[in-house]
Amino acid sequence: MRLLITGGLGFIGSAMVRRVLTQVPEATVVNLDALTYAGNPHNLDPVLPHPRYRWVQASIADAAAVEALFREMAFDAVLNFAAETHVDRSIVDAAPFIETNVRGTEVLLHAARRYPVGRFVQISTDEVYGSLGPEGLFHEESPLDPSSPYAASKAAADLLTLAYAKTYGIRVNITRCSNNYGPYQFPEKFIPLFITRALQNQPCPLYGDGLHVRDWIHVEDHVDGIWAVLTQGTPGRIYNIGARNPRPNREVAETILRLLGRNPDLITPVADRLGHDRRYALDPTRIETELGWRPRFRWEEGLAATVHWYAQH
Repeated sequence: MRLLITGGLGFIGSAMVRRVLTQVPEATVVNLDALTYAGNPHNLDPVLPHPRYRWVQASIADAAAVEALFREMAFDAVLNFAAETHVDRSIVDAAPFIETNVRGTEVLLHAARRYPVGRFVQISTDEVYGSLGPEGLFHEESPLDPSSPYAASKAAADLLTLAYAKTYGIRVNITRCSNNYGPYQFPEKFIPLFITRALQNQPCPLYGDGLHVRDWIHVEDHVDGIWAVLTQGTPGRIYNIGARNPRPNREVAETILRLLGRNPDLITPVADRLGHDRRYALDPTRIETELGWRPRFRWEEGLAATVHWYAQH
């Protein structure tokens, strides 16, 4: 299997590269990654050097580089992790998000049309659904209602992916996952930010009243779900990937401080983010029933291991 993984130096993409190189001996991995601020080559230190791995440094929006790569390799499958993902940055300047998340996805889809691949999996997010009310879950058929420029760019990429499937017959899937945690995450994100600041006894900024709810899943469970979709999923289908683990942000922050033996007074309320969605919660019934996927990591154990990893690194 010749596999293109885009964004393979980022948090989730690198978890997939590590998984494939250690668990799928028949797979060759080409990692297309521009190495922006959110990527880190050291994320792959546990598995490199490796004879079945190659890194190509280029943006997915670089049409010439993408076409040359597809022409050379004849990929069997594409996993598109590459994206600008930091919501706060999208509020400051949406342009890079449109360039990478929308234009870049179109470039990849165009190449997959010209040089056919067996499967194209677009890695999306629960944020495309917008803010959920006080009850209920997001289903794959829930309407798209993005609140931030980041979420809007991902929703646009999802629609492009489905349009290419309908118009050109490309075999696609879309996965929409809840919030990820685990080792190697960029420290700008909520959980690693709180861990690293608490380790230094620095104030830990918490948006608003801290009661915004996010549905947490370990990154290794996420990539296991994506692999199940790639290898077993019905072409054209969307799959929500979640661990049924919604938690208020304040509860997560307090758990991190407790695990580190730090004073909860380190939690420092700050002005809420613009357009901050109140609650996310995914229904993963489809991937559970159709593909037999289940998360392996229990929340408290997975979070404790993540805290320990950051303390050691």
